[in-house]
Amino acid sequence: MRLKPGRPDLGAYARYFDLPPAGPSAPLTVSWAGVTTLLVDDGDSAVMTDGFFSRPGLLSVAARPLASSRARIDAALGRLNVRRLDAVTPVHTHYDHALDSAEVARRTGARLIGGQSTAHIGRGHGLDLVEVVTPGRAVAAGNFDITLVEGAHCPPDRFPGPVTAPVVPPARASAYRCGEAWSTLVRHRPTGRTLLVVGSAGFVPGALADARADVVYLGVALLGLQPERYLVDYWTETVRTVGAARVVLIHWDDFFRPLHKPLRALPFAADDLDVSMRILGRLAGEDGVGLHLPTLWQPADPWS
Repeated sequence: MRLKPGRPDLGAYARYFDLPPAGPSAPLTVSWAGVTTLLVDDGDSAVMTDGFFSRPGLLSVAARPLASSRARIDAALGRLNVRRLDAVTPVHTHYDHALDSAEVARRTGARLIGGQSTAHIGRGHGLDLVEVVTPGRAVAAGNFDITLVEGAHCPPDRFPGPVTAPVVPPARASAYRCGEAWSTLVRHRPTGRTLLVVGSAGFVPGALADARADVVYLGVALLGLQPERYLVDYWTETVRTVGAARVVLIHWDDFFRPLHKPLRALPFAADDLDVSMRILGRLAGEDGVGLHLPTLWQPADPWS
């Protein structure tokens, strides 16, 4: 942990908040709702990663067992205009990803999709529609094919290892162990458009060698604390490997702050977004790849 005070100034990156908004005729949209929560929607069918909306404060996380805030979940689903989902899939099972996943699935009639750790969380929340996937094998969810590819959590992982028993809320943050960390490939069958979500700034060398994606939503939490070589390898194993033309950076926001307040970056003690922006910006320029930051709640068309 660094002792550097303060946090990065998002105003310095205002020009990156330029992801094309979706027009009325866009066949597919992606809406970001903080951390690595993404809604992928074609108007008829929709899937969501994580669904983390409760965002309890730091003192609550440190001192008390955690439970979902139904009021915050309902408010967020309302902002996203979500009534039904075909699937909810957490990128891994730390609380800042999976705390609300089962409750969001329950409220939207979705299947909760993931590994054994995700299944334990779903069953601990009393959810019946839980599907354990085979890594690398696509599963259909509405108009989408979802493929979970083995990934890794960016070091350090405060709560490593699998979830080995049902997590019944309220539960401590430590109960939400990392579990399986995924790179999530989403393919929209009607258009053939593809999207890769890398929720953790980690990678397994060669895991995505056979994958292709037009757009990558790339998690950067903890990335700015790593040596430069790590950032280059991360970019190479994800963006360069899948041949993406556009990258959207996610998981940079302070997730102890509720979504009804203006977003701010994680403090320097936890991450350094300035480092990530400098190095990834250089790599994107070298590769001719568009680099963006998402706008909260806004349906975007990253394929346009």
